This record gives sequence, C-alpha cells and structure tokens, in this order.
Amino acid sequence: MRVLGEQEWRARRAAHQERVEHWTVPHRRRQRAGEKHPVMDFLFTYYSHKPSLLERWHPGIGVALAGGDEFLERRGYLATPDGVALDPAMLTAKRRDTARFVHGLLTAVRSRRPHLGCFGLHEWAMLYRTSPGDVRHEAWPLRLGHAGTDEVVESMPIKCSHHDAFRFFTEPARPLNALQPTRAEQTALEQPGCLHNNMDMFKWAYKLDPLVPAELVADCFELAVEIREADMRASPYDLSALGYEPIAVETAEGRAEYVRRQRDFAERAAPLRARLIQVCADLLALEPAS
Repeated sequence: MRVLGEQEWRARRAAHQERVEHWTVPHRRRQRAGEKHPVMDFLFTYYSHKPSLLERWHPGIGVALAGGDEFLERRGYLATPDGVALDPAMLTAKRRDTARFVHGLLTAVRSRRPHLGCFGLHEWAMLYRTSPGDVRHEAWPLRLGHAGTDEVVESMPIKCSHHDAFRFFTEPARPLNALQPTRAEQTALEQPGCLHNNMDMFKWAYKLDPLVPAELVADCFELAVEIREADMRASPYDLSALGYEPIAVETAEGRAEYVRRQRDFAERAAPLRARLIQVCADLLALEPAS
C-alpha cells in the first residue's frame, strides 16, 4: 500500500479540480444558458462521465491517504492502518470484466502500427445524401453545402475502422467504406492512428473510476478535447464563428495537415495507453473480493 501524506494529496486534489474546471465550468454555464456547442458537448454527452465526477479526485486503488478521514463519507472508502483507502471490494466482478476487456483492447491496439490517411471522412459520411433537416449540428452551416459534401464522400476513399464512428454513417454511405466494422470486431480492427480510438481512452479510464487515478482520467480527457477539436475542424461544418478554422481535407494541403495531426495524437496517446494497460494489469492481479 502506497501512502500519500496529507499535504501531498490535498495539493493534488486541488490541482486536479482547478485543471478540469477549465472545461467543466464553461460547460455548465452553456447548459444553464441553453447553448449547444458542437465540439465540447460531445465530450459530456457521447461520453457519459458527468462533470461532477470528472472534478472528483481519487488516488486510485492501492493508495492510502494519511489524514483522509473525510473520504470515509464517500462510497467505497475504508480506514486502514496506513490511512483511508479505496475498498478492494470496489473491484466488482463487472469492473474486473471491464478491466479485462480494456486490457485486451488496448494491448492489441498498442501492437499495431498507426494507419493514417482516413482524413476524418467519418463526419462527412454521417451527412452523405441527407436532407437539411437530418443534419446533426443543424445550427451550423456546411462549408461546401450538401451537394459539395456528397461530392467529397464520392471522390475519396472512405477507410473508417472504428465501429462507433461507422455506426453513424448514413445508409448510402455504408457500402462506400472499405471496412464494415462491427462491435465483435472491435479488438481486431482498432488501431492507434484512429482519432476516435485515442479519444476513447477517456472512456476506458472513467469506466474504471474510481479505481483509476483521477490524474490519468484527466490526462485522457485533455487529449480527447484536442482530438475532438481537430475532428470537427476536419468535418464538413463551418465552425469558424467559434474560432475553429477548418482543416480542409478536400484539399491536398488539408489532408497533409490532418495526417500530421493524426501522427501527433498517436504519439501522445501511446504513453497514456501504456498507463491504462498497466492499471488494468494491476487490477487483474488483485485477488477477487470474497
């Protein structure tokens, strides 16, 4: 059992909350005002981790907090000779299954080379041959209009390997994709160059909350924010009024920029993936609760 002194864990808790409030406070403000945000809302709606949970600091399993009696008011904490710590019983059979799946998925992804050059066309395929009333972000104009969006989809190869992106393709767009990814093929198909795979590390981290250290969840969230911004800048939508200049993937220059960003995100995601794999391995090494 690792022990954190009271001064250290209080400082870490305060730093974590200040860090994530950079995103959670504006999100709550927009919610109160009834304002939708086509970039940031995704991180709090598609990903279902509540802002209050993102703000809540946890040390993770196997860490005792000296002078941490206030944590006994939270579900899942108990007093130990070393201080207050998470109850090992929080690693339920369901969470163990989650850790096993995440470990297998991320280990498989880590073993593969990044495939670059999908150019974010999943967002375009979600609009292919739709009418104006079917647009997901109807408040925002399409840079090339509906006809121009369809032309891009028809003129470029679609190579999406991520099931949770592919499932939102329109029916006419599905046959245009080089793959037909299913949930059952997720571990076999996902790869480290995929923006959505790298965003999803936030999901895998919070699904094991509070067993995962809060700082790791926040690290994954921070990268997901940057990826989501790039994802939507490369989309058909004109979000320049929000300060997001387009990555025009319909041009050679835009495609080159997209690939550069894909490569950068893949490199930055790698150490986060390694940390998550290690956390899952540590959880799976624990004796099941009796």
